[in-house]
Amino acid sequence: MVSADAGRGFLVERLRAVASGDKAALHEVYDRTSAKLFGICLRILGNREEAEDVLQDVYLTVWNRADSFDPARASPITWLATIARNRSIDRLRQIGPRAHDRSVDAAVDLADKNPDALELLHRADEGRQLAACLGELDERTRAAIASAFFGGLTYDELARKAEMPLGTIKSVIRRGLMKLKGCLSR
Repeated sequence: MVSADAGRGFLVERLRAVASGDKAALHEVYDRTSAKLFGICLRILGNREEAEDVLQDVYLTVWNRADSFDPARASPITWLATIARNRSIDRLRQIGPRAHDRSVDAAVDLADKNPDALELLHRADEGRQLAACLGELDERTRAAIASAFFGGLTYDELARKAEMPLGTIKSVIRRGLMKLKGCLSR
């Protein structure tokens, strides 16, 4: 089994190669990360076709913006997952509500036999480290970060759900992410 540090190092090196225009490196990044990123897109969008389209857009963004990846600021999978999350939320805003969509409350009774994005992350070494670091956060911060990054909720939705001002929820998440970054870099 590949250690988390070796896997991270490999992705950092491959993203640098992508930034230099190496198509084979992009293929390797895709092979290593597409399942996780597809899970994030699918969880947020709830539609396989939309998730596939967004995933393609994610890797197009990686191809065009790999030079902006900074391993000192985030791990490769965090950077990629953030792109996937943001692109998925953007797509949700583009398509808007659909007449055939059901209430989110209807999903409570539906069992999903497939692992969700958070469970897939937990299976990896990096996921176990992330879970340990999330466990060090207070419940409010942990719940807000999990809802935003793994549940696909926007800051506005989180603020309404928590009955907090938008600026406060953004501050809670920002401080939590800074704590996570410190914990993950240990």
